[in-house]
Amino acid sequence: MAIVWKRHAVSAYGALLVIAVTWPFLLPGDAFALRDMMVFDQMALTRAALGYGDLAARNVPQDALLGILPHPVLALRAIMVGSAAAAVHVARRLGRTPLGEAAAMTVVLWNPFVVERLLQGQWSLVAAAWLLPAVALAPAPAATCAHWVASLTPTGAIAAAAFSRGRLGAAVSAVTCAPWVVAGLIHAGASTSSPVSAAAFAPRAEAHAGTLGSLLGLGGIWNGRAVPASREAGFALFGVALFALLALGWRAVPRRWLALAAAGFAVALASWAGLTAPLVGLVPGAGLLRDAQKFLLLALPAFAAAAGSLTPRRAGAAVALALAQVPDAALALAPLAPTEVAVPAVDHRGRDVYFVDRPALIESRGTVAVDPAPKAMNAVESGLLLVDATVVDPPSPRAAAAQASLHDLGTLRELGIGLVVYPDGRVVDTGAPAPGWPPAGVTLFALWCCAPLLGMCRRSQ
Repeated sequence: MAIVWKRHAVSAYGALLVIAVTWPFLLPGDAFALRDMMVFDQMALTRAALGYGDLAARNVPQDALLGILPHPVLALRAIMVGSAAAAVHVARRLGRTPLGEAAAMTVVLWNPFVVERLLQGQWSLVAAAWLLPAVALAPAPAATCAHWVASLTPTGAIAAAAFSRGRLGAAVSAVTCAPWVVAGLIHAGASTSSPVSAAAFAPRAEAHAGTLGSLLGLGGIWNGRAVPASREAGFALFGVALFALLALGWRAVPRRWLALAAAGFAVALASWAGLTAPLVGLVPGAGLLRDAQKFLLLALPAFAAAAGSLTPRRAGAAVALALAQVPDAALALAPLAPTEVAVPAVDHRGRDVYFVDRPALIESRGTVAVDPAPKAMNAVESGLLLVDATVVDPPSPRAAAAQASLHDLGTLRELGIGLVVYPDGRVVDTGAPAPGWPPAGVTLFALWCCAPLLGMCRRSQ
């Protein structure tokens, strides 16, 4: 009877964790907009969503999937709650005792990485982090589906590939990475970042823990505005203590997981030391390394396995320390609540639209969010990015050329721009036709959509 009661208690605790970190996605509303997150029901399949826009393929195939779904907001809700539930379910299997189960679930779901990345608006990256244990441990069909959802973002695709298993995992990795890899190779010139960006996006210290201590606790995101108040009040120190406690269970962690965790920390530490700047500036696709702290997601499965192996007393302490390192997590996630988004009404008919002097970021409830226009139509994107008044990313060549040729319709047509929209609402039609879909992008995205079928085929054999 006591065993049954403990099982029910652990299940209830897991459900509570899921609700605590996903509650904003359960609220009614028409759109989600916070920093990098912009999801609304008028999203469309654009060339940029396929990786063939003016900027690097950073949101491929995430935006492409949302662009073809009838209800992207509902899909976002399902992905976030489902990924959190999957993390709890699989992490529980790593526990040797009820308290070990609770500890494994807690370190995966309730940690600074999750909270800070959600506050940065990187919801698909968090979903990928939560799904890594399922990629590594679940049966083939479920693991393949977890791998597929994790690959919504390039970083998640890389992480899922690292934890995948066997030939099936290799095949799924190839299919899920192809959309952004091929797009990056075709547009290699636009796939690099400035070396300055590596320093701007390097890990940062949180109060009293230093940069190293912040990273050990899975914190240290570059944007201090996306950090819960508790982390700036010294609670990051509990993360250092948690790391030391989890280190006692390292023998129970699969060697591959330990190696991947070490790799994640190595990338973050290399960025902190300034070693990634040359790669970011010279190697196409290495822009993935400029925000290197995000690779700490590779450590989550190892943390869960170590927590699950602890003795009951140590596991209880791990739960307490995990909760204490970001005690205000649930409250801090309030900015994720749904909001309203104003999408420009333009009769574009598939043609490229250039918005004159339209900022890349819009104001949203006291903070900022990315412009919804490029997610609703084929808009010319500048990509100009300033961090603390420093130019991190210069404008894209086409945007710069369009700005310099506003009164030359011939040049604008040559740039493929069909409509020019001015701040006062005036629209100029250049006569340029809609350019059509990129065949490679459509083909690879279609193959990506079929990736879950690979797991089904494996099951039927």
